Amino acid sequence: MLDPGRRRTSGSATARRRPGPPARLRPAQAVVAGFALAVVAGTVLLMLPVARAGGGSAGLLQALFTATSAVCVTGLVVVDTPTYWSGSGQVVILVLIQVGGFGIMTLASLLGLLISHRLGLRSRLTAAAETKSLSLGDVRTVVVGIVRVSLAVEAVVAAVLAVRFATAYDEPFWRSVWLGVFHSVSAFNNAGFALYSDSLIGFATDAWICLPIVAALVVGGLGFPVLFELRRAYRRPLRGRARTGLSMHSKVTLWGTAVLLLCGTLFVLVAEWRNPGTLGPLSVPGKLLAGFVQGAMPRTAGFNSVDIAQMNTGTWLGTDVLMFIGGGSAGTAGGIKVTTFFVLLFVIRSEVRGDDDSTAFGRRIPTGTQRQAMTVALLGIAAVVVPALVFAMTTPFSLDQVLYEVVSAFATVGLSTGITAQLPAPHQLVLVFLMFLGRLGPVTLATALALRHRERLYRLPEERPVIG
Repeated sequence: MLDPGRRRTSGSATARRRPGPPARLRPAQAVVAGFALAVVAGTVLLMLPVARAGGGSAGLLQALFTATSAVCVTGLVVVDTPTYWSGSGQVVILVLIQVGGFGIMTLASLLGLLISHRLGLRSRLTAAAETKSLSLGDVRTVVVGIVRVSLAVEAVVAAVLAVRFATAYDEPFWRSVWLGVFHSVSAFNNAGFALYSDSLIGFATDAWICLPIVAALVVGGLGFPVLFELRRAYRRPLRGRARTGLSMHSKVTLWGTAVLLLCGTLFVLVAEWRNPGTLGPLSVPGKLLAGFVQGAMPRTAGFNSVDIAQMNTGTWLGTDVLMFIGGGSAGTAGGIKVTTFFVLLFVIRSEVRGDDDSTAFGRRIPTGTQRQAMTVALLGIAAVVVPALVFAMTTPFSLDQVLYEVVSAFATVGLSTGITAQLPAPHQLVLVFLMFLGRLGPVTLATALALRHRERLYRLPEERPVIG
């Protein structure tokens, strides 16, 4: 007869050896894995012979670069989209753009809900009261809302473009519809893919083509949280309730977007007004329209209505800054985000004025948020500077050219000086990595930083180093 104690010991050992439940991916890991899977699937589909115009199969690098650019809604290309890819290949690109844009808006919004859920009850109630943010019960609202907003904006813009292509450019009906849908989806998702080899240069003075595209990219770049708040705030009076104010996030995003659009437009007009290769030959209304379009495109859209390669080097540098800043959080735009940039400006303002707190729109910005903004910005600078230096030392292109390409890839913009296809294969792979990093890096990094929040029960002695 076995000893009962031994039986218990044996059973405990068996329990200890029993495999536990499979490890689950963390939210940031799941996001990266999902987008990587989409890139792999897109690469395989683009390598099929049916996706290549004129027969044959696309090379692995061409397919991988294009799939990554589409999923990460960038727009950089190593082959000419309208001539290299067949109709089937262009459909694959369109689907990848839609999946990438929808995925980023959805996942960024849901990760925001996760961050809110990880806060304490009192902090969550305070945050909800102050920011009127979404709650965990709104997950279905987020997903359905993003689908509705995306399809509604894309449908309206596609209809306008299709009518214009059919009436002003004598395109056949179904061709006009296809052109309208493709450019509408590409614009709303800030992708920048075009079915014309010169992008929008042929429509530089056509407001009916350029302005709807700009409108779509601006709306898509604001981010769903801002769009949701705008809808909620301005529908309440219709229901007999008092109008609610917008959160600090929405105010910073809206004001920041307006300021950057205005500054970008004025900068391009001043820098390129007399340039014979860009705005010079256009009439005054044409210059104003083209200047506005090119001032808006660095918000990570990637279309161009003038020849980027003919721009002044000073214009390239200014565009680098606009591309690096990017658009709104939880939207289809890239970059370090408008809120990150303006939070840093508010911090600088408060430091120069000697204020104890950094404030914006009547609210105090938490110290943790300031540190997150600084971390995202500095890591973004490092992600741009290091590849740019390597490119400048290992390619025959100038520093301003390679810096433009690197910033465009990291900020998922898609504007190019025309050297992307001429870069060696290893350098193109670096751009692939930068597009993936730039698309997911700021989102996952900001989420990880927010979720790592913890309180220490002690503080070290303070000592001030010499600054400056």
